[in-house]
Amino acid sequence: MARKTADNDPLAPVTLAVGQEDLLLDRAVQEVVAAARAADADTDVRDLTPDQLQPGTLAELTSPSLFAERKVVVVRNAQDLSADTVKDVKAYLGAPAEEITLVLLHAGGAKGKGLLDAARKAGAREVACPKMTKPADRLAFVRSEFRGLGRSATPEACQALVDAIGSDLRELASAVTQLVADVEGTIDEAVVGRYYTGRAEASSFTVADRAVEGRTAEALEALRWSLATGVAPVLITSALAQGVRAIGKLSSARGGRPADLARELGMPPWKIDRVRQQMRGWTPDGVAAALRAVAEADAGVKGGGDDPEYALEKAVVIVARAARSRGRG
Repeated sequence: MARKTADNDPLAPVTLAVGQEDLLLDRAVQEVVAAARAADADTDVRDLTPDQLQPGTLAELTSPSLFAERKVVVVRNAQDLSADTVKDVKAYLGAPAEEITLVLLHAGGAKGKGLLDAARKAGAREVACPKMTKPADRLAFVRSEFRGLGRSATPEACQALVDAIGSDLRELASAVTQLVADVEGTIDEAVVGRYYTGRAEASSFTVADRAVEGRTAEALEALRWSLATGVAPVLITSALAQGVRAIGKLSSARGGRPADLARELGMPPWKIDRVRQQMRGWTPDGVAAALRAVAEADAGVKGGGDDPEYALEKAVVIVARAARSRGRG
């Protein structure tokens, strides 16, 4: 899902890939290399780290060749280049060589910003490769992967895959590829469940779903299994917070069709239906108490407490209890 700006020709003289999502950065490089080799099967590819690109190296690599060969020069972690090498790169940007494509991978941010600005000013083709920290971004990525492979997957299947796999884009992409290769027709939630049942049951979102539904024992069981299988505690507090906030947002929203509420609250319509089912036992006081408990647990797992596991268990119990607060009147 890397977003491109300016000239979208992968054979532009300079491509600037900006961000910290490794999969997207690698794909930006692969796209340029594939285009170059489609134009010339003998294209020479040089993939360099900052310590390999010393002052003078770029000039040597981009000097005219007796055989006029096409070349792709990839510079990774360009924000870490030495000051002298940055001068070389900036000079090259002013007069790029023919038949050579320079690919600069830059993390973005303040470090090395001078080079970033220079590449943009020179008109480099830019590919945005931001770190996907939000579940919604990863969900959009999965949908895009299915579309890119020419296959249809239901919204529930895409969400189930994100819940099961987590935040690793490489694993998500690999899972989509496997499902497309192995399954015919539309891919639905049941198919994802068959392939990734063990991981789905251990996901942070399963813990959150069981807790906000008031199913204390099942939520604690899912929590212990998640921790045992290596799910990061911070992902669990994040999922709990999202689940409680969704209930709070929907309970305070005006009534209406799922599609209308989806636009108002920024949720997909299918999620509106799910949250409606989960919010039946909740009260405003319960939402407030649950959010406080999750905030305390989040502080605990990030170093503010001695026992992150206990902090999570306590939060899960309080959230599950809050889910039944209406019944206790």
